[in-house]
Amino acid sequence: MAFPCSVISIQDILCPVYDLDNNVAFIGMYQTMTKKAAITVQKKDFPSNSFYVVVVVKTEDEACGGALPYYPLSKNASPEEPVDQHNRQKLLEVMVSPAITSEAYVSSVLFCLGIFLSFYVLTLLIACWESCRQQKRKGLLAAMDSPSLDTASLLGHSRSIPSSFLGHSPYDSYGYGSFGNGSSSSAEGVTDSMGSVEVTYSYVGERSLENVAGRPRLDSLSSVEEDDYDTLADIDYDKNVIRTKQFLCVADLARKDKRVLRKKYQIYFWNIATIAVFYALPVIQLVITYQTVVNVTGNQDICYYNFLCAHPLGNLSAFNNILSNLGYVLLGLLFLLIILQREINYNRALLRNDAHALECGIPKHFGLFYAMGTALMMEGLLSACYHVCPNYTNFQFDTSFMYMIAGLCMLKLYQKRHPDINASAYSAYACLAVVIFFSVVGVVFGKGNTAFWIIFSVIHIVATLLLSTQLYYMGRWKLDSGILRRILHVLYTDCVRQCSGPMYVDRMVLLVMGNIINWSLAAYGLIVRPNDFASYLLAIGICNLLLYFAFYIIMKLRSGERIKLIPLLCIVSTSVVWGFALFFFFQGLSTWQKTPAESREHNRDCILLDFFDDHDIWHFLSSIAMFGSFLVLLTLDDDLDCVQRDKIYVF
Repeated sequence: MAFPCSVISIQDILCPVYDLDNNVAFIGMYQTMTKKAAITVQKKDFPSNSFYVVVVVKTEDEACGGALPYYPLSKNASPEEPVDQHNRQKLLEVMVSPAITSEAYVSSVLFCLGIFLSFYVLTLLIACWESCRQQKRKGLLAAMDSPSLDTASLLGHSRSIPSSFLGHSPYDSYGYGSFGNGSSSSAEGVTDSMGSVEVTYSYVGERSLENVAGRPRLDSLSSVEEDDYDTLADIDYDKNVIRTKQFLCVADLARKDKRVLRKKYQIYFWNIATIAVFYALPVIQLVITYQTVVNVTGNQDICYYNFLCAHPLGNLSAFNNILSNLGYVLLGLLFLLIILQREINYNRALLRNDAHALECGIPKHFGLFYAMGTALMMEGLLSACYHVCPNYTNFQFDTSFMYMIAGLCMLKLYQKRHPDINASAYSAYACLAVVIFFSVVGVVFGKGNTAFWIIFSVIHIVATLLLSTQLYYMGRWKLDSGILRRILHVLYTDCVRQCSGPMYVDRMVLLVMGNIINWSLAAYGLIVRPNDFASYLLAIGICNLLLYFAFYIIMKLRSGERIKLIPLLCIVSTSVVWGFALFFFFQGLSTWQKTPAESREHNRDCILLDFFDDHDIWHFLSSIAMFGSFLVLLTLDDDLDCVQRDKIYVF
């Protein structure tokens, strides 16, 4: 039976024994209990190598989530007469089982390290394979340049040879996980080889790659010089003309100076690094204090562990829940190393005036990728801090950087085709700060608060409309006192005077679907008012990210582009891993939305190596899935590395 509420206490062999409701918490370790409780006993806490197990039935059930009973007093009862509390008895079974050995700790740590270090080994193997492939390509190119050999006979057929492979290739070692030396032939080599062999290259049967090697740097498709304009009004007019074109290409939105954009996107990394330091230090101090209080007082109701699978180490009560977060840190670091190598190779190509690096492919800006890798590492650190003592007051430690990761991924997807008009780091992090603020307010004050849900739903819908307008008009609109007049004018001219369809159909379809989803989520929150507001807010972010990613993939294929093998494998494998990860996430081994005693009813035994529980498996799989998702964003447009930017569509 769940009730009556009781307390289980582990005490040293001392006199007196504290076995009353008002003194059972004086010494030892104790938990409130309904149906299930579990305490791990360590030898260091009991020098006598023996202990008492004390169970006390409480005089009321409120501490376990029950109702506070009402006991009416009889008219003739004296004040000293005890109140009749009826028959408060509890039948229970006490089990004492040996804890796991030190060898189990060592094997579990090695298992955890082995899983994630294997990704480093796999990355090195792919790098070696990529390097060997580049060396073979160079050998083939050298043979093609030989006047004694016929090019077509080397390949065994007479199919036309892409110009990017004649004496030149896109800057080397730019594949996934590549750690090659980044050397490749220069742009001058392209001109020489193309002078001897006349070739053409078609991209999906439609787009021809022109010889851009000889184009001067100042005439670059993706640059705009200040001298081209006389006044600021000319620049503003040019923005209006370009961004209102019906069919935009990446070159139209990649006109700013590369150095300015590079600094703009580097700020994303430095800002999140600064945020991480100032955020993490007080968090670490706080959870250390929580753990100290638990150890000193013995009150195990402070932290919401899965007590049936909580393995202590030193002063930590649940070392396994902390260890399983190692994957976020190691894989985040690996992603940063991959980005670093890609940036080094790209910068070398720019120094050589490599035509493909200058004029082809999606513009390469790595600041957001560095921010994403840093956010993944911080998610691991703060999730570990949260699991030192998970409870109601520190839940935001585990979710803050999840919001940041979702926001940064959406920004990176948008930046790929809109490098000049992407949000600045300051405005992006300000918006994420507002999200985290609402997350805290929603958990503290949102439960059953109608006023809060009305305000939040209105803000959610208004923010969705403002963002939709910003995306549709690509920033060429103003939020001022005349906004209502302009809206009415547009409605009158486009809907009343003449019924005309939207100019940007694909963009409108995305925004209509986005508004439907967000309005539905707002209505769901207002009607149902879910108890777990933090997860509800995270679900909003994930739904919007998945919608935009699906739109990007569909538009990419519609535009005649293709998805290469490595990003395709990443998409498939990451989707599978996410599916398994979410299965373990929804097992719900504990919840701080209930009392500690009620939360322990959800506790389960370990399922992996007698050391890790379901939530640890979630940590393993979600860290791998996030790393795979980042790789998808990194490699998704590698098929465009040989396509000029004025032939890559914006959507």
